[in-house]
Amino acid sequence: MNQKHRILFMGTPDFAVLSLRALVRAGYTLAGVVTQPDRPSGRGQKPGLSPVKKEALALGLEVYQPVKIKEAEFLNTLTALQPDLIVTAAYGRILPPAVLELPPFGCVNVHASLLPQYRGAAPIHRAVLNGEAVSGVTTMLMNEGLDTGDILLKEPVEITPEMTSGELHDILAQKGADLLIKTLELWFARKLEPTPQDDAQSSYAAPLARKDERIDWDRTNRQIHNQIRGLEPWPGAFTDYRGKPLKIREARLHPLPEQPVQPGTVVEVVKGAGFAVQTGQGGILVTKVQPFGKNVMPADSFMNGYHLTKGFIFENE
Repeated sequence: MNQKHRILFMGTPDFAVLSLRALVRAGYTLAGVVTQPDRPSGRGQKPGLSPVKKEALALGLEVYQPVKIKEAEFLNTLTALQPDLIVTAAYGRILPPAVLELPPFGCVNVHASLLPQYRGAAPIHRAVLNGEAVSGVTTMLMNEGLDTGDILLKEPVEITPEMTSGELHDILAQKGADLLIKTLELWFARKLEPTPQDDAQSSYAAPLARKDERIDWDRTNRQIHNQIRGLEPWPGAFTDYRGKPLKIREARLHPLPEQPVQPGTVVEVVKGAGFAVQTGQGGILVTKVQPFGKNVMPADSFMNGYHLTKGFIFENE
């Protein structure tokens, strides 16, 4: 039955790869795969293939990389492909009406949050940064807005206290792929009733900016802990050490006695574990760091090699 339906897939990063793979495994006919144009990457700035393009090529699928999806040439190509339905997963662009109206079964998006919460570009990072206890995935019918279409299905996922954005990403990518297949089975059988989103309950997951990465030691230890795990493994939370950025790759909450110490001060060395830093409220035990231009290393190794001692003060600026 699945082979009767032609699906055009649109996606770009790692998050979308499992959804593409799931569609092929479920037996759907892939009319093609649309992904962002190759971007220069690495020291040589050579064109880099998106994770979805790499997967599509490995699966033997036709790949399309329009610079602008509103161009007449690309729209003509889509029309010729005759998809019954378009699936998007982190494609990175809002689809114009000409694309949305093309397939008879519409356009279904896999989004990494429980909509209407965390619409936008960085739902996984923002959920962890904000200390949320629950995230999830949503399948929705796309419209011209930013993740504002009617909801088809949802599945919640617990965010454990030490979970990083990278760990949550991997869980949601798999959950999203599974939910997509379930959604399509019901949608093609006309057994799903779309539910409008409640805009009053919506929130926006803004793209990450450099200011999100710098640690403000005046904040509470819980806020800083959420920032560190929320930006792990990319782009990483950082502070300055002797004029160069030092990324804090792993840390945990650490009880400290009330003391008149400037936030950012190294107040304790925990042998075999790392160093404790005073925050605006409570302490953070730093266990893994990444010096500028170097690999990730244990915090105690950094202390020995870079001469960090008790009493050093990490400044906010």
